Parts: sequence; C-alpha cells; structure tokens
Amino acid sequence: MDNPEQFDREVETVCELYQQAPELQAQGVHLVSTDEKTGIQALERKHPVLPMRPGLVERREYEYVRHGTLALMANFEVALGRILSPSLGPTRTEEDFAAHIAQTLANDPGGTWIFIVDQLNTHKSEALVRLVAQACDLAVDLGVKGKAGILESMETRAAFLQDPTHRIRFVYTPVHTSWLNQVEIWFSILVRRLLRRGNFTSVDDLKQHILDFIAYFNRTMAQPFQWTYAGRPLTI
Repeated sequence: MDNPEQFDREVETVCELYQQAPELQAQGVHLVSTDEKTGIQALERKHPVLPMRPGLVERREYEYVRHGTLALMANFEVALGRILSPSLGPTRTEEDFAAHIAQTLANDPGGTWIFIVDQLNTHKSEALVRLVAQACDLAVDLGVKGKAGILESMETRAAFLQDPTHRIRFVYTPVHTSWLNQVEIWFSILVRRLLRRGNFTSVDDLKQHILDFIAYFNRTMAQPFQWTYAGRPLTI
C-alpha cells in the first residue's frame, strides 16, 4: 500500500458504516454490501452419490458434466442480514451492473442508498454515473468519457459516485480487501450450503437452485453479521 494512512481511513470509513447500520436503517437509509460472484459452474455428477453406510463415509463421483456458468450479483443488507434483489446472468458487464443497481433502487425509488463495493472498473462506469445522475435528478454536464468532465476517467467517475451529497452513493473498499465487504461472507455461505455439494442439470437449474436458496436464507437464516473489526488506528 503506497499510502497507509489513506488505506486506514478507507477501512475505517467502511467499518464505521457497518457500526451505524442499525441507526441508518431506522432513518430509512439502505446500507448494502454489493459484489459479484462470477464463474459459478453448473456441474452435473455423472453418477449418484453413494450414501454413508456402517464403516464407510459418503462417496461422491468425481466425474461430472459441465453445463455452463452464471454470474451472481448480490446485495447484502447490512442492518437486516438478508439478500436483496439478486441478479443472475451469463455476464457481468458495466451494463449488467448498472441494470442490477437500477433493479435494486426500484425497491425504494425515492430512498437513500449507500452501496459498499470494491474497486472493480464496472463499479466506476459511465453507465453507473448516468444511472445515478438520472435517479437523483442531477442536472449536471457529465462531460465525455475519456475526454472531459465527470465521465473523463475512472477517478473522476468514482469521485462523482462517492459524493456524500448524493441520495445514492458508493463507498469503495481499498484494493486487496475483499474480506472487508460483508457480501463476501454471504458468498462463502452460499458455497458451503449449496454450490460445493450441488448437482445441477443445466444453467437454468443452477439459477433456480440459487434463487431458492436465497429465498430460504432470507426466510430462515437472515441476521446481521457481528462485525467486530474497527480498522487499524490512524498513524499519528
């Protein structure tokens, strides 16, 4: 990290938002941790699993058929501990991510939203800037991508998307800190509870299983994560 103090400030900002999540929720502010899980494989076992028997562990067939992959975009509502408006599809382009955010905003079109995301370029895209500007009724000249104005570069687009005066804004985790994004914890639950032992006959079958698991999780398992990390103290 070239600037440890900046790193610490960015980590502390995210951790403070997590601590404030219940209060923000009470004020009608949606704090969501958002990310993508790509390359989820629809794997079908060629032969059935042999169940446990006295003296024998469960035996799983190692051969499988590949039926394709899916990308999952998920929002973890920090204060409620549930998954909101998941998106599943074959790609995760900037248009896909902007459409996912638009789908999420539709849950409360006039509400205040804070999205915690990583530094992926699709999280700082032209499509996302245009979406936020339109949703927030911001009558500003966005400029031209690669040339001038807000759209000029990823840095200028990120500055616009992070603006705390906007009703919809994004907070970026520092690079190499995927562990700081709470939705990553939920992705590990998805892998352990469904994907690792799953048997999927098609991409559509995989998609339905994921949606069913999310519904089950929200209904029976959803609760806020007990976030205890507060960030390293700033260097004085």
